[in-house]
Amino acid sequence: MSSINPAPTPQYVPPPPPAPAEPGGGNGKIWTLFGLVAALIAGNVYSFMQLNNVKTDLTKTRDALANEISRVQEANTLSAQSHRQTVEQLHDQLEASRRQAAMAAGQAKVDAIKRSEELAAQIEKEQQKAQQQTNAAISQVKEEATTATTKIGEVRTEVGTVKTDVAQTKSELEKTIASLKRVNGDLSTQGSLIATNATELAALKQLGERNYFEFRIGKSKEPQRVGDISLLLKKADVKKNRYTIELTVDDQTVEKKDKTINEPVQFMTSKARQPYEIVVNKVQKDQIAGYLATPKVQNVRN
Repeated sequence: MSSINPAPTPQYVPPPPPAPAEPGGGNGKIWTLFGLVAALIAGNVYSFMQLNNVKTDLTKTRDALANEISRVQEANTLSAQSHRQTVEQLHDQLEASRRQAAMAAGQAKVDAIKRSEELAAQIEKEQQKAQQQTNAAISQVKEEATTATTKIGEVRTEVGTVKTDVAQTKSELEKTIASLKRVNGDLSTQGSLIATNATELAALKQLGERNYFEFRIGKSKEPQRVGDISLLLKKADVKKNRYTIELTVDDQTVEKKDKTINEPVQFMTSKARQPYEIVVNKVQKDQIAGYLATPKVQNVRN
């Protein structure tokens, strides 16, 4: 008997990241946020479409199971017919043997009776065999039906979980984006969005406006490479949450002195028209941690 393959479990495909916003004012960022929410809604619609596909696959699975049960029933019917024909033939032989036994005498009569008993035993054996095959086929169909029902329940549970996860992710992302702070940096009076923790940094990455490079550096004699610049920690004041760093960019070294946590430290490079930005979220003993934000659009060198 051929087995029924279960319907494939749908996998959630996240929506593509929104296109980077044009450099400019706050209106472009607002439209980018709207675009992100629209992408999330599109992802939710895609999940519902996947749910409809799963329902279609479940219907196909039930139809295939019904066809399989029908095929088994037809096979059992053919098998039963074959066994009935065999039994009828054996009955005919039995009757013929009995007639021979009635006409024969002596040893011939004894042999005919013995043959009749053997045929009767063979008939009973064939009947038992046919019954066992029928019971086995019915048991297998019941097991397959139970398995299919269990898989249908599992798929429904998974679909419900996907819907819940999508709704929760959307809600958390909207809350995180709304909580982002806009802070003025050294070179910009318009202000830029900064992240103060890993969750907010993930939300900034979802916006897709800039490239982000996380770092954790300690005091050392040699600078540490972060993105396409180098950083050297000169001082870390844990009590005041202040630090001093030395950054090397375009073969020039600049010191940024006595900066505070979550303060955007901006500087220009020859690679981009917009400033680079360093944000330190944590100051520890002889160590700082934060991220470097760089523009998406870089100048192409000849």
